[in-house]
Amino acid sequence: MNALAATNRNFRHAARILGLDSKVEKSLLIPFREIKVECTIPKDDGTLASYIGFRVQHDNARGPMKGGIRYHPEVDPDEVNALAQLMTWKSAVADIPYGGAKGGIGCNPGDLSKSELERLTRVFTQKIHDLIGVHTDVPAPDMGTNAQTMAWILDEYSKFHGHSPAVVTGKPIDLGGSLGREAATGRGVVFATEALLAEHGKSIKGLTFAVQGFGNVGSWAAKIIHERGGKVIAVSDITGAVKNPNGIDIPELIRHKESTRSLKNFQGGDSMDANELLVHECDVLIPCALGGVLNRENAADVKAKFIIEAANHPTDPEADEILAKKGVVVLPDIYANSGGVTVSYFEWVQNIQGFMWDEEQVNKTLQNYMTRAFHNIKVMCQTHDCNLRMGAFTLGVNRVARATLLRGWEA
Repeated sequence: MNALAATNRNFRHAARILGLDSKVEKSLLIPFREIKVECTIPKDDGTLASYIGFRVQHDNARGPMKGGIRYHPEVDPDEVNALAQLMTWKSAVADIPYGGAKGGIGCNPGDLSKSELERLTRVFTQKIHDLIGVHTDVPAPDMGTNAQTMAWILDEYSKFHGHSPAVVTGKPIDLGGSLGREAATGRGVVFATEALLAEHGKSIKGLTFAVQGFGNVGSWAAKIIHERGGKVIAVSDITGAVKNPNGIDIPELIRHKESTRSLKNFQGGDSMDANELLVHECDVLIPCALGGVLNRENAADVKAKFIIEAANHPTDPEADEILAKKGVVVLPDIYANSGGVTVSYFEWVQNIQGFMWDEEQVNKTLQNYMTRAFHNIKVMCQTHDCNLRMGAFTLGVNRVARATLLRGWEA
């Protein structure tokens, strides 16, 4: 099941639980606006290349639409639609005043030089600048993009609209980015994990963890878990996988990857098949990579007791059912990885106020938001006698539906 079908299924289930009017349900499902643009740039060798860019603005009932821009070969309208909708519910679960959006360009950023990426980003911004804005739609980094990408968008947007640092988040610190933003999604994953484990009378210290994906989110989550006494026994990414039953020295692994750009040949553990990480013996599994990695083929073999969805849509609905029967507790993505959008909100607030926070304030406020959101999800679970995924979906969908009706929409 693709990401859009799975997201729609979860939404409709939540709508039934909440007893939403069918017209409200349909209204919440249809995106506010879908944008598709052609981006042609000169390559470094003088040839021309064309790419397709997308931006789906899903809902703005609770505030400006918010969501990342990803550069990846598999970017397509269905994926962007699903991720935009997830951002709507995620912002509502986190209780920040945003709606949802998502964007991307179908390209392989690894095949483009830095100057080609800059030209592509600026052309994309030129095509959509009048449809994004500080109080309209605020992009952020995602897969294949980073703070530098946001700096180019900010600069290009400002040529049309004047200096507007709050038009994007995840910027470099020197251009108004927030302290703590780079680590925010990974740190939020850890706060979410702590909240879930506390509910079960456990803590990070002494438990074993397997982390699939060692990019920004996975490396920060693994680093903070390591600092808090958790034992990270397996890590993988597209370059390989490493395991050590006694625990991997995560700071050393980060240094190794920074110097070699690979997990291969790490001396602090043994290599393993990356596909086996998802079914590796551990207490907590944290998928931090692409969607759909847990499916009906491998779900029955999962040995973890807890799954923390740091990636977007890592668990197919069929896998959800299998895991539930096994008694595996799944902490859903629209809560577990909401640390990034939460600190993006803090960055946006700082830009609008023109007053920057110190990192301690950012991290402490993030912890407060993540802990409060978990307790709100648990209330919905108890109210509707449902699992954590439906607890999160009913919480988010209910908040957006209420805001929609309060603004005067007539069912």
